[in-house]
Amino acid sequence: QVQLVESGGGLVQPGGSLRLSCSASGRTFSRYAVGWFRQAPGKEREFVAAIVWPGDRTNYADSLRGRFTVSRSNAKNTVYLQMNSLRPEDTAVYYCAAEAAGWASRLSRDYEYWGQGTQVTVSS
Repeated sequence: QVQLVESGGGLVQPGGSLRLSCSASGRTFSRYAVGWFRQAPGKEREFVAAIVWPGDRTNYADSLRGRFTVSRSNAKNTVYLQMNSLRPEDTAVYYCAAEAAGWASRLSRDYEYWGQGTQVTVSS
């Protein structure tokens, strides 16, 4: 069993930055890939980024590559999502999820465990 808790969301102006954190509990967490997804009002949940270790292999949504960076701290059992040059269209609830297969999949159905989400609002 893996429990995930996101934090770090909030209100930011266009062009600003935020770093989201996904804190995990569970003895076997290091075996899981962790992904970030987001869901805006009235839209489907979409893939943002994912990371697998060992090796820190990453996977990004093509449209977000270069602005968003996913990383992890094994010591802290935490995965981060650094978001730069934020735009109003980045406004959404951001979720982290854990995937046992280690594929860093872009498909939400491949992830077994989910956090409760954290709201990110980009607005002036």
